[in-house]
Amino acid sequence: MKTLIWLRAIAFGLATAASGAAVAQPVAVATTAPLPPASAFYSRPAVEQSVLSPSGRWLAILVPVGKLRNALAVVDVDDLQMIKIVANFTDFDVEHVSWVSDDTLVFSVDDRNVAQGETYDWPGLFSIGRDGEGLRQLVQLRRHFVTGGQRPGVQPLSANHVLLQVPNDGGNAVIVGEIQWDNGRDLAAIVAKRLDVKTGRSTAVAERVPPNVQRWLFDGHGMPRAVVNRQDGGRFAVQWHDKTSDTWKVLNTFTYLDEAWSPVAVDAGGDFFVTSNSGPAGEAVLKRFDFTTGKPEPEPLVSTPGFDFQGSLLSESPGGVKLGVRTTTDAETTVWFDPVLKAAQADIDRRLPGRINRLSCRACGSDHMTVLVSSWSDRDPGDVWLWRASGPNPAEATWRKVGALRPAIDPRRMATLDLHRIKARDGQDLPVWVTTPAGAVKGQPLPTVVLVHGGPWVRGVSWRWAADAQFLASRGYLVIEPEFRGSTGYGFRHLQAGFKQWGQAMQDDVADATRWAAQAAGADPKRICIAGASYGGYSTLMGLVRDPDLYRCGIAWVAVTEPRLMYEWSSRSDLNETWRRYGLPALLGDPKTDAAMLEQASPLAQAARIKAPLMLVFGESDRRVPLEHGTRLRKALQDAGRDPTWVTYPQEGHGWLLQSTRIDFANRVQNFLAEHLK
Repeated sequence: MKTLIWLRAIAFGLATAASGAAVAQPVAVATTAPLPPASAFYSRPAVEQSVLSPSGRWLAILVPVGKLRNALAVVDVDDLQMIKIVANFTDFDVEHVSWVSDDTLVFSVDDRNVAQGETYDWPGLFSIGRDGEGLRQLVQLRRHFVTGGQRPGVQPLSANHVLLQVPNDGGNAVIVGEIQWDNGRDLAAIVAKRLDVKTGRSTAVAERVPPNVQRWLFDGHGMPRAVVNRQDGGRFAVQWHDKTSDTWKVLNTFTYLDEAWSPVAVDAGGDFFVTSNSGPAGEAVLKRFDFTTGKPEPEPLVSTPGFDFQGSLLSESPGGVKLGVRTTTDAETTVWFDPVLKAAQADIDRRLPGRINRLSCRACGSDHMTVLVSSWSDRDPGDVWLWRASGPNPAEATWRKVGALRPAIDPRRMATLDLHRIKARDGQDLPVWVTTPAGAVKGQPLPTVVLVHGGPWVRGVSWRWAADAQFLASRGYLVIEPEFRGSTGYGFRHLQAGFKQWGQAMQDDVADATRWAAQAAGADPKRICIAGASYGGYSTLMGLVRDPDLYRCGIAWVAVTEPRLMYEWSSRSDLNETWRRYGLPALLGDPKTDAAMLEQASPLAQAARIKAPLMLVFGESDRRVPLEHGTRLRKALQDAGRDPTWVTYPQEGHGWLLQSTRIDFANRVQNFLAEHLK
């Protein structure tokens, strides 16, 4: 206990040091060099996923081969030149790989060469040997069967099964969940099953479990210990499995937005860890649950002032022995409890300074462990390394590079990213991220893009390389990204301050961040464009409505143009009815009692006030924000004599899935900004 409490004092300091060490002044590069193409930012990574086998002897990686299909390869850790492609399909991409044992892997698939809009195609589940033999389809796909993976006997489970966990018990079983729906849209339950990857047979994970479970927490052997299940009247319950009495006990009940604490993890010792919004500004902190009092312990184990705890306990596998804790403040931070891993982290940080170095290990804590290192910075998309201990001295470990995620990116030409804390006009704390182009000269104002994140109830940015901001910065733009009230990650008070504030205080925060950037961050006040997707697109439109003096132009894609349509288009939208009934009225506004407020928050109703050049981009198959949002606003703008630049992508949905779309869109953005800001 004392060790964990002591970590509270250093967790925040480490994260701050990590980002502070890396946000140095940009390094000037030759201005005559050609700009990196959009494909360097938006093509597939050269290494998409890498996972060590249970013994650390083998490495599974996903790499693009052929016509950019992701294939599964297995690498001999003793000889990185020994690479074998074990799964590669002509019509699917391999994704989400896990080791069941040193000899067997499981994976899902997707078709990234087809834009499917918001029509979700279940990913299936397959098992295969490390040698590429014995392919078996364990879970069907909705649209296709992959040929060559079928065997006589047990047929695959239906498509509505997904992988939940791979137990660390040395067996051949994984835990899958059968997704059940109410009315084809609302989640009713996830029924957990134990699935043998060798035989394809499934059984129940336990004889008695609560009904209507929507979330599971398992121990390291794949046995359920805690669940969240749906009750009547829009309520939910957290229940705990008492192994001594083999009974389930309700620990807490809650409704939308009044969850006193949230389950996080169970460890090998049976401890139950939760988060509660009990920090000074309502920040989420990590606590151990006290079964004697029936509440989380008063004293937090990990507290990160100014930020919510957003992370996890670390172990070799879920439900295992606690090895450390990882969370994100401004940057990702890892604190190890295990002294061997702590020494390994220090050695790796020494070898790769000024970067975030994420360690995942097998045979953890031993003098001969294998560590997979994912290393990145704000200017570098990242590299993957192998660190292998050969004794108690970390400095004697072998050190080999597996590969770079984006070899076409030159980190010297990338921008720096820094977080600033400013005050909004009403005194509310307002985090603002600033991406400064390489070679920027202090005192010379830059053309600027205010990039507003979607959600809006999400966190927008953390300290790492991000394609959108870096692409804009590579074209010479300063990028400002405000974490306006209503964003998560900065405490419940910051989130709650955005309730029912679309187009009001949330929009004021974006304007305040823009004006601050013109005064203190090097933005040219005469050359600022506002841009964003989804809610960020909505904010773009409202920025042009409410603050026409600030923005020369706007770019809004998959944008909400009429908030009231989010309630009306139930037959076309992918938003479920439970969210419409309990979530949207509290966060956005009730369509009846708040009708006047929603009218004022409608860009469509105020389209005639939009005077600046505007680019509107939509996916024609979008179900989250149907195309109707775009066509209605386009007509209203045309009627007002302000015809926008109009782009649609026929098969895309709420975001761009196709690489060709991402590259085409980036080039269109580049041309639009060049026309209106330069």
